[in-house]
This record gives sequence, C-alpha cells and structure tokens, in this order.
Amino acid sequence: MKKNLALLLVLMMALTALTGCGGGGGGDEVEKVIKIGVFEPVTGENGGGGFQEVLGVRYANTVYPTVEINGETYKVELVEVDNKSDKTEAVTAAQNLVSAGVSAVVGSYGSGVSIAAGPTFEDAQIPAVGASCTNPQVTDGNDYYFRVCFLDPFQGTVMANYAIQNGAKTAAVITQLGDDYSSGLGAFFVEAFNKLGGAGSVVSQEQFQTNQTDFKAILTNIKAQNPDVIFAPSSITTAPLIIKQARELGITCPIMGGDTWENATIIENAGADAEGIVLSTFFDEAEPATEEAASFITGFKAFLKENKQDDIIPAVSALGYDAYITVLEAIKAANSTEGTAIRDALTGVNVVGVTGSISFDEKGDANKDMAFIKTVENGVFKFLMTVSVE
Repeated sequence: MKKNLALLLVLMMALTALTGCGGGGGGDEVEKVIKIGVFEPVTGENGGGGFQEVLGVRYANTVYPTVEINGETYKVELVEVDNKSDKTEAVTAAQNLVSAGVSAVVGSYGSGVSIAAGPTFEDAQIPAVGASCTNPQVTDGNDYYFRVCFLDPFQGTVMANYAIQNGAKTAAVITQLGDDYSSGLGAFFVEAFNKLGGAGSVVSQEQFQTNQTDFKAILTNIKAQNPDVIFAPSSITTAPLIIKQARELGITCPIMGGDTWENATIIENAGADAEGIVLSTFFDEAEPATEEAASFITGFKAFLKENKQDDIIPAVSALGYDAYITVLEAIKAANSTEGTAIRDALTGVNVVGVTGSISFDEKGDANKDMAFIKTVENGVFKFLMTVSVE
C-alpha cells in the first residue's frame, strides 16, 4: 500500500513539473534574443570619444530594442567590451565578443583598434559596422567590415581645401607616430594641400610619440617655418596640449584638426587657447538633415540628461546611433541571426539615418560626400559651413 502511494506521488510530481515547463502548452515562452557587440574604447587615450559613441548605441537600443526575424520578435541585447584604445587589447576584446556569440558588431572609435580587430571578426564571419573609424585600411580587403562615416582621404581633402580657401599658402602638419588615424589623415592632408597649393606648400611635418606631453621642441621647429596654418589630427587627450603649448610659444596661426576634436574636453582643457580652432565633423544638431535626425536630437538630449551628461550632441554619438540602426536593418533584411547572412544583407541596405542616407560601396565604405566645418567661438563649438568634394 505504501509502495503504491509513493509511486502515485512520484507520478503527480512529474506531471506538475511537465505542466510548469510548458509541457501542457500553458507556460510562458522563452524570450528570443539576438546579441550585438559594442566594440569601443571607454578607457585609454580615446576613452572619452569612445564613450560618446557608446552612448549613441545605447540610446539607439532604447529606441529600437527589438527586431523581427522570420515573423518572431527578438530582443536586442548589447554586449559591450572595452578595447582600451590599444591594438593588442582590441584583439582580446574582439575575441571576447566572438565567444559571447554576437551576431554583429558596432565600432570602433579609433581606426587603429578597428584595423587590429578586423581579422578576428572576419575569421569568425561576424560583420562589424564602424561608426567613426575613418582610415581606409579598416575596410580594405575585409569583406566583413563596413562603416557609416566618411573616410580620411575625403576629410584630409576637405581640410586642405578649407585652409587654401581661407588664404593659407603654407602649412605644418603634426601627427602621432604609429597611430593609424593621425598618421593617415595627416598624410592625406599633405597630399591634398601640396596639390592645391603647389609642391612644397607643406613646410614642416613633425611626429610625436604615444603618451607624449611636451610638444615644445616640435612646435619650436614649426614656429621657425612660420606656416599659415597647422594641421594636427590627434586624440582629445593630446589636442589641448598641442594647442596650449603652441599659443604659449607665440604661434598665432590657425590650428586645425579632424573629427576627434569635436569634444568638449578639448575646450575645457585648452581654455581660451581653444578659441578659433577649426575641425571637420560628421553632424551638426543645428542642421538636422532628416526626420530621423530631428527625432534623435530631441530624444538623445533627454537621454543625456537622464544619464547626467552634457546636452551637447557629439557627432560620434549620432554615428553610433546610425551604425546600430544600420545593423538592425541588415538583420531584418537577412531574416537571420547568422553573421554571414547579415553581412550579405549589409551590401544592399539603404538607411535614412541621423547623419544622412547610408548605403555602402563595394569596399563597405559609406557613400558620403559631405563634411561639417566647425570652429570654437566664445567657448562653444560653432557651425561654419558644409563642404562637399566631387
């Protein structure tokens, strides 16, 4: 009798367990998830800019938290890694994303880390969409890397054109040794400036080491050449030092940089010496180009306030947002969580983003031909003009 009772109790418990697991058709379905990697520096030399890009991605995820695949709704889960602004750490961070099972990747701020991690994503057949990595080598020869920003050959030409059009006949260029972004953009500026102004128009080319803080020897050499303009594409850590030390030495000519210079910390750290600097960038909140941009400006400002950030919208945040929605569009078009299918879909996407329309050429580069030129006036960034190069 006891034996039969024990068997009955075991059967009842088994039936209860099956019902609780949905065996009877009444349980909750398991939520479907697709993972997108966020490959960015939030520490190291480029940590400030990288974090701004992360904020754009995070905000995009709050606006578009799900994606439809084969008629089912998938929650989009962000997997964030810190590549620490370092090429070696970048490879490790990329491997961590592969191990985490991401279907696609957004990032990175900084061309050097993007180039370093590219083979890891390609080998794993996981597509990456860069936001602001502008060096041509990021996508060159890598079928799995795309980007939503313009490239350094374009940006270098834009800044050379701007300098010439504003009366500069000679220029000096300062770049960081071993940094793909700085050295690449500097080289494209030199090529364009010498072409526009004549051979030898660039009268001084100087290089500095990573983590260098004293630029007076370099700047003294430049001062002796008396250039009409200085072009110094560099990180937000280095830029204020170059700017301040140049002014301390009595150098009064305009100082220009690239997209990395659109960061409030440069103004904070360079102070009054930042007045009049000129830079190229990807976006201006005073000139929303699309309906998506207008919506983004309002929503992202509220998001920044909630997260106790300044309400000035960096262009890289807009690009981070655009990279995320571009990945989502490719996932929908692929109707798959598989990296190869998403990669194939990216080649044909056409997205209306915050920074304009986004589609890709055969190399995976965005079809973009417009840059925004800004200066610093009365302690804030001021829009000057848009520039296109045929």
